[in-house]
Amino acid sequence: MTTEVQWSELQRDPKGVAALADRGDVRVRRRDGVPLLLVREDSAEAAATGALSAARALRNVLAHLPPDEAVGALTEEFPWLDVLPEADRRQFANDFVRAVAASAELGRWSVLAQVIVEWRATATVYADPALVEELTRPLDDDLGPVPAPEGT
Repeated sequence: MTTEVQWSELQRDPKGVAALADRGDVRVRRRDGVPLLLVREDSAEAAATGALSAARALRNVLAHLPPDEAVGALTEEFPWLDVLPEADRRQFANDFVRAVAASAELGRWSVLAQVIVEWRATATVYADPALVEELTRPLDDDLGPVPAPEGT
């Protein structure tokens, strides 16, 4: 259970807020910023260990499934995979497994979140046949020289 307190309460009664944190997570609301989450270190370490173990198990399960079964299992969670070509579905499964492992090892789930955001955007493109045609047609025009990257 997460208890909520205001920033001013943390400033006024830090020992009281610490006692709340001994019983569970504490969300500290701030007027001028995103709320903070006060978590005991042992709880955070246990969560990280659990996430790492779950990620390793998921990676191993998906890696040992036939590719079609792995894609099928992921499609249940991400139904937008159905609009991707088969090769892209398999690439998503591979990218997903690697991102889960990397996220768990680093303790940074933004790695997995980014993979999902990028593949979902790709699925959005494939969901629009006119857009797919526009983006995959050959270029007939010479668009001129490509400028050098900035900072070179």
